[in-house]
Amino acid sequence: MTMEKSYLLAIDQSTSGTKALIINRAGQITAQSAIPHRQYYPRPGWVEHDPMEIYANVIRSAHEALAIAGVGPESLAALTITNQRETAVLWDVTTGLPVHAAIVWQCQRTADQCAVYQKAGHEERVRSKTGLMLDPYFSAAKWGWILEHAEGVCEKLADGKLLAGTIDSWLLWKLSGGKTHATDYTNASRTSLFNIHTLQWDEELCGLFGVPLQLLPEVKGSDEIFGYTEDSELFGDCRVPITGVIGDSQGALFGNQCFESGMAKATYGTGTSVLMNVGESPIASGNGLVSAIAWGRGGKVTYAVEAVIRTSGDSLTWVRDNLGLFRTFEEMEQMLEHTPDSEGVYLVPAFVGLGAPYWDSYARASITGMNRGTTKAHIIRAAIESIAFQVHDAVKLMENETAVALQELRADGGASDNVKLMQFQADLLGKRVVKSEIAELSALGSAYLGGVGIGFWPSLEAIGTTREGSISYQPKMLPELREAHCSGWKKAVSSVLTRNA
Repeated sequence: MTMEKSYLLAIDQSTSGTKALIINRAGQITAQSAIPHRQYYPRPGWVEHDPMEIYANVIRSAHEALAIAGVGPESLAALTITNQRETAVLWDVTTGLPVHAAIVWQCQRTADQCAVYQKAGHEERVRSKTGLMLDPYFSAAKWGWILEHAEGVCEKLADGKLLAGTIDSWLLWKLSGGKTHATDYTNASRTSLFNIHTLQWDEELCGLFGVPLQLLPEVKGSDEIFGYTEDSELFGDCRVPITGVIGDSQGALFGNQCFESGMAKATYGTGTSVLMNVGESPIASGNGLVSAIAWGRGGKVTYAVEAVIRTSGDSLTWVRDNLGLFRTFEEMEQMLEHTPDSEGVYLVPAFVGLGAPYWDSYARASITGMNRGTTKAHIIRAAIESIAFQVHDAVKLMENETAVALQELRADGGASDNVKLMQFQADLLGKRVVKSEIAELSALGSAYLGGVGIGFWPSLEAIGTTREGSISYQPKMLPELREAHCSGWKKAVSSVLTRNA
């Protein structure tokens, strides 16, 4: 690597869109481009993306970010990737085309199949090897569904023309011109097929879910070099190493500098992931908490526990787009200035079931507690508060399961920009919430991992700190009011559950 290669290009491929960020040696974002992609809902509870649209947006956003920064691809030391997790893709190696739409992590189409596996007594086997419960949230059942339902897939499988992967694997394969079929430990650990103890794909689990082992990618540490860009539409003849591959929630954990055991963060996105670093050994978890790999770095693996919330920021999108209660988030903020309380209205956003601590795939959303005086502002406020309530549930679960008390919660993601949400979150937790002023912590996490891995920075300490300028929210709510809010929330949630929490 020569010194003129002064930048990293970080690709952040999320549930709602794709961002490309140019990052300099000071660890600063100097330019970025963001492009949304379409969400498809072919049936109730089903969610799909178009993998070709996503890849096209990666190319376009990369070009736009480089143009804004005024640099060319020859200035890039590496390209890094952070991505929406669990979303499943299956593609034809000869055509380079997906054989079916990507099945998104939110999608519930495999709920019945997972229930069959549960009744057959397979959940404990899956949990003991992967740290995950049997749930349609994870990738394995999605791949199994595509293999069973996609047209012509049996012939392609017999001819050895198929590959399976999560979004990172799909992008790696496309970016490398079909030369790299790989993933990292974090994404592999979210599939229900990867043994987090042996750090290998599990043949027995592949058989259970009907996913042939030969379709799956090679698994690497997040800081390794995965391959090089070979797609001429991206950088022409310029070959850029690809490194720093990590799932978006784990990327945010790293970007939030939660390097020590017991440190935790919440990423407020379409859904919310609450993740806690637990060190170099996995902690057995249950009651809706899952074990995960935080990252692989320097030949070692760091583990985490995670509580997953399926719908959080997406609740505000639903209130805006489906109910039409506001047009812009600025308008929403103005309405909330005059509505300091939801006045007993609760929105339980179980649009695609509920995650931790309930893990009820069949629960459906509801709005409760309305009266004749309820206004649209109260419903909007209830949607915001639903995010904080779910994170509160997740943190309490995490504390109970790990016997580690939360010291503070580090927050990132789009919805963390909402001041009222962050203050309500601190009030419910009774703990400080620290929100970074840098929103793109998943992308920065991938850049830090990849950058240190290739020597772009000599060490993590050499990178400018992302905690400078953080905003702290201290709890202000009286304990009896906090208890009243939480009691009302629990009652609202119990009304939508179809299984015991």
